[in-house]
Amino acid sequence: MHTLTSWDADPVQAFKKFIASAAFADTGRRTRADGTPRLLSPASAKIYIFMFNNLAGWFLEQGLKFSTVTQADLLRFIDRRVKGKRVLNSKIAYRYLRLLERCYEHLGAMPNPAQQAILGIDRAHMTQDEAGRALSEDQLERFFAALPGEAPRQGGNRPFGGWKRRRDRAMQLVMALAGLRVSEAIGLLIAEVGRQVALDGAIELTITPDEKHDTSHEHAVTLPRMGAEALRAWLEEREAMAIPGELVFPANLTGARMTRKTVYMQMRATFERAGMDLARSGGRTLRNTFAKQQLEQGTPADELKDVLGLALERSAADYQMVRVKPDPEPDPPV
Repeated sequence: MHTLTSWDADPVQAFKKFIASAAFADTGRRTRADGTPRLLSPASAKIYIFMFNNLAGWFLEQGLKFSTVTQADLLRFIDRRVKGKRVLNSKIAYRYLRLLERCYEHLGAMPNPAQQAILGIDRAHMTQDEAGRALSEDQLERFFAALPGEAPRQGGNRPFGGWKRRRDRAMQLVMALAGLRVSEAIGLLIAEVGRQVALDGAIELTITPDEKHDTSHEHAVTLPRMGAEALRAWLEEREAMAIPGELVFPANLTGARMTRKTVYMQMRATFERAGMDLARSGGRTLRNTFAKQQLEQGTPADELKDVLGLALERSAADYQMVRVKPDPEPDPPV
């Protein structure tokens, strides 16, 4: 039987057994469409083990036992600083606390010190120090103008030459205009693309966790005309090329899955062509921009949560903190 003190001797080993069990899935309160708990993917398990190793190492340094850690101890852990700078940004700190909350819940800790720590922090204030980056309207227009791709070629010896550029163009437009994560774009399935075109030219995307990261929640989002036209044109070309499989944006002619690194490099190239700062030139910046625009247009946080496929309304509200970063100053003339 698990007790609070049963983790004291070897908390890391106990944690590894915990996350490999259905009990960990139960504490996540997330289920598949059939109602069964969603088990952790190997990639996520590796990240959680890394995080818990950090925690256990700090507990050991501080002379703390897992069973006697307090809310104050955990607040000290997340507020650690090196040369005045926080070791953990706000969102990572919250993830550490949430992970521990699940551990203590599993062991029946009353009160739950991690839950108390979560209630004791001002997440809105913490988020301000590490505000995400969004694009201004002008920067977004320049991003669109710098997208790769061209109209499909007609006839010739290579009628589909340059198809990857058109794939990348459609993918980046979908990410920017529908707020998709990179994992959701990579794993987007043909069946998830709506066939009904609205009067304004928009279509609906129904995002499911299938073929995506295990943090994706099922949700629906409207893709406006600009993105819908590019996506439909790409799907027509994809069909004409007879690429097998169900992935909307395959890596190659065999229908294989694209890698995150490939998507990152293609997006970075677009940001570079647009003359923008490359420090945060990824999918998160596009998602931040989409969410910020939605909030500025009056979308309530509880509705934005559903549009983005988030579990918590407060996660959607955090997008109010994202900031536009000015373009880098040009080098002075020599």
